[in-house]
Amino acid sequence: MTVVDFMKTDEIRHQFSQAMSTMYQKEVPLYTELIELVNEVNESVMQQQPEIKQQLINTGELDRLGAERHGAIRLGTAEELETMRRLFAVMGMFPVGYYDLTPAGVPVHSTAFRAVSTEALNISPFRVFTSLLRLELIEDESLRSKAKQALENRNIFTDRAIELIETFEKQGGLTSDQGEEFVREALETFRWHETSPISKSLYDQLLSQHGLIADIVGFKGPHINHLTPRTLDIDSVQKGMSQRNIPPKDIIEGPPRRNCPILLRQTSFKALEEAVNFTRETGETVAGTHTARFGEIEQRGVALTPKGRALYDELLNAARAKLGATPNASNADKYYQLLSQEFEAFPDNYHSLHEQDLAYFYYQLNEDAVTDSVSTQQANELVNQGVLRIEPIVYEDFLPVSAAGIFQSNLKEDKQSSYQGNSNQADFEKALGRPVYDELELYRKLQEQSLERCLDTLQLVS
Repeated sequence: MTVVDFMKTDEIRHQFSQAMSTMYQKEVPLYTELIELVNEVNESVMQQQPEIKQQLINTGELDRLGAERHGAIRLGTAEELETMRRLFAVMGMFPVGYYDLTPAGVPVHSTAFRAVSTEALNISPFRVFTSLLRLELIEDESLRSKAKQALENRNIFTDRAIELIETFEKQGGLTSDQGEEFVREALETFRWHETSPISKSLYDQLLSQHGLIADIVGFKGPHINHLTPRTLDIDSVQKGMSQRNIPPKDIIEGPPRRNCPILLRQTSFKALEEAVNFTRETGETVAGTHTARFGEIEQRGVALTPKGRALYDELLNAARAKLGATPNASNADKYYQLLSQEFEAFPDNYHSLHEQDLAYFYYQLNEDAVTDSVSTQQANELVNQGVLRIEPIVYEDFLPVSAAGIFQSNLKEDKQSSYQGNSNQADFEKALGRPVYDELELYRKLQEQSLERCLDTLQLVS
């Protein structure tokens, strides 16, 4: 019996993320300059703060830092979402978390496709934040019908990509040749198209409803609308963009600057205005422009427990309520001040975060530490005695308020739309074809498994 040597899904994901980055740098040259800036800032941080570099070594994140990317796409139909799930499965990426962006005036709900194990993430942390348009939120029935028809008329996947997805599902994997071909074929789905299949008139109608609706319905496929390198100091990158004449977003989304970063902070350079040819019924084209694609930067911190997330949400909401407006260029300084004041209630050292059960950590053995009563001791005691050390589990996921803020600013949506549709995870998962992973449960298991490994080792030593 012949044993087929399949290409590892982690390697397919790694090759795809590299190909995606190369393609996007050609399409959006300013993104290349952004990567250079982020790399310079990261090198500077690690030289000036060697403890941060050591932390990355301890958690296995150092090698992945320079390759770290996330992208974002927006889909129009349930069928597109289900096929996209199958496409990402070929790369070892699975739907994690459910995000409802309608409360922030963005008519989509979303998930993040990513690897789920620490080992797989450290090989390739590539993630794609994937949104599904909620057509039912378009109140104009005629416009909703036209949008639905436009989406039904398109096919965003190549025939060969579908064949290779089916081959993967039947065989349980792809050979190296098939895997490399899959990367090339899958990339076509995410490519920018300068020609729109809809009329300029329909595009303008959709744009008047919401820029994101026009971005989804108006094109042949879900062009990757941004790629995101990871920085160790997002405030320095924000300043650096201005110094390089890269127009930065007005507000850094997420928590304030801290000694011990939590969750996720994000910023971006403002979206480009790009030439697009729209289709006429006569077959001719008419020139226009579209604004949606940009370059984003993220700084990731420690993942928070349910207790920590509740405190984060409470403090963020309090700061925004005191501001009394959407954060923007005119009130940025006041917003940052309010945010910092509110977050004084959130402990800013890892041991306090650990002891108060606010964040998730890896437990690791201190090599020269010994203990005689492993089975009766709690993790906190072993940490306090110096037997175990804690290292932050990096937050691999997203924040709905931050995502909405990025979307709005780069679609020039200054007005806050109001949508009556309620959060509908069941409907999203039906379209997806499976439930999403609970991200908090994934972090809890990582912490628990790391403690079990340490205790097993200590018992062997004892």
